[in-house]
Amino acid sequence: MSNLETKPPEVLAGDETGDDAPTGFELLTPRDVPLGGPRAMEVRRTLPQRARSLIGAWCFVDHYGPDAVARTNGMNVPPHPHTGLQTVSWLFAGEIEHRDSTGAHAMVRPGELNLMTAGSGIQHSEVSTTETTVLHGAQLWVALPDTSRHIAPFFEHYAPTPITFEGATVSVFIGAFLGEASPATMFTPLLGAQIDLPANTTVRFPIDPAFEHGVLLDSGMLRADDHSIPADNLAYFAPGRHELVLESGDEPVRALLIGGEPLGEQIVMWWNFIGRTHEEIVEYRERWQNEVVAGETSAGRYGTVLGYDGAPLPAPVMPGIRLRPRE
Repeated sequence: MSNLETKPPEVLAGDETGDDAPTGFELLTPRDVPLGGPRAMEVRRTLPQRARSLIGAWCFVDHYGPDAVARTNGMNVPPHPHTGLQTVSWLFAGEIEHRDSTGAHAMVRPGELNLMTAGSGIQHSEVSTTETTVLHGAQLWVALPDTSRHIAPFFEHYAPTPITFEGATVSVFIGAFLGEASPATMFTPLLGAQIDLPANTTVRFPIDPAFEHGVLLDSGMLRADDHSIPADNLAYFAPGRHELVLESGDEPVRALLIGGEPLGEQIVMWWNFIGRTHEEIVEYRERWQNEVVAGETSAGRYGTVLGYDGAPLPAPVMPGIRLRPRE
């Protein structure tokens, strides 16, 4: 999914690890971001924000739906670029058609991972299918470390088999958890899983103390280590924990658990690009505008998306100031 904000904020993220105590906890509240015109979808964005830019290498979390396609017109995101990151698409309902400049053409379906590694540069489109009546899911980005961010782009698909753990149903789509391991390619230690809890259930999940973790609540009422988590909020837990206790209320809970070792690098993120300097972001934007939007070449950094009926998405205007850390 593209960041369709016309004035995207600049973000410089560093090695953030929350409170000094191992029990450090933060509640990250979402902000609404429209993906187009007055009848367009809205997403709820919890990463990045001023309070926190990273959880491990996870650097972007959008959560949307359930949205009636008849009201929002569904998703129709034209070809747009990415650099220096991986996109993680995860649906609860609906179906999205993915096309990218590696030649990949795939469907995003509930409970199945679509992982696109942008590396040095890629473009892709996302369109909800005509059979879709409700769209509901999440789009997450992972920042690539400096040693891997210039690799050639590629695409992966994986359908995890859900497992049961102490009454919870868990689907591990990134990394390893509870003895299950995803084959999806990682460049830093990461975890991504969907957790479903029946009503009035408490589960103690063993977690890696070297990781920082986030819990995004999709539905239900949830307490996490005695903290109440409102729906659509992202709860952050600092490294140092050996277990995470999740407790549902009178309704079933669906949540996403993400985590990873702190990245330990500074990144500059603007629009759909991740780099390390202001100058890199300027170059990424100029090459997108010149090579793709203006149509100067089909063999540039971002390649070509085949099969999408429409023009590529122009990049927003760069801010009038140098991209720099926020105070």
